[in-house]
Amino acid sequence: MVPRIPVSVDLVVLTVRCQALSALVWRRDRPPSEGRWALSGGFIQLDEDLPAAAARILAERAGLPGAPVHLEQLQTYGYPDRDPRQRVLSVAYLGLAPDLPASTEAHMSWEPVSSLRDMAFDHRRIMVDGVERARSKLEYTPLGAAFCPPEFTVAELRRVYEIVWDRPLDPRNFHRKVTRAEGFLVPTGRTTTRDGGRPAKLYRRGPATLLHPPMLRSLKD
Repeated sequence: MVPRIPVSVDLVVLTVRCQALSALVWRRDRPPSEGRWALSGGFIQLDEDLPAAAARILAERAGLPGAPVHLEQLQTYGYPDRDPRQRVLSVAYLGLAPDLPASTEAHMSWEPVSSLRDMAFDHRRIMVDGVERARSKLEYTPLGAAFCPPEFTVAELRRVYEIVWDRPLDPRNFHRKVTRAEGFLVPTGRTTTRDGGRPAKLYRRGPATLLHPPMLRSLKD
């Protein structure tokens, strides 16, 4: 007899809030892992595929209906002891977005990823994998702009990179790299003073899907 293994979807939803890379989590109020932070998730329904399940859980369980969240499949987790109640296969999705509002679900909370040390089940491992994916995506793709509003300055984009990579970046070198990366940024022709000081040019995300040259963390600024 072929065993039937439940399949769940867990979401690593990341944003930048209060100058910190933050994840959307909730504190479990029942065993197992009572009192520990957990990612939002749920089992897939018989009539939906994985992307639809991820979108539904983002709206219903995470409490972010209609939010402009970039969702992509992260990894599948299936080792036998990940849930003490039963064998569960989990397909994790990574969600990235600019500064999101509070969840419509009262039990959900934005917490800095640096503070999430003790999490339910294997959710710490899943979150760490999600953070590393986000950091890597910023090297080779224009996904850093997904953390920004539709129009942003180079300084605002640099701050996203600094927060996600957890390291300071040289402003002049960063400006040179992002403005020379083909198709990364498109000038809007407008300026803003919200960064303070002189008016700064506003940009929007360009058509590029890969950065050339890449923004490698290993390179000296």
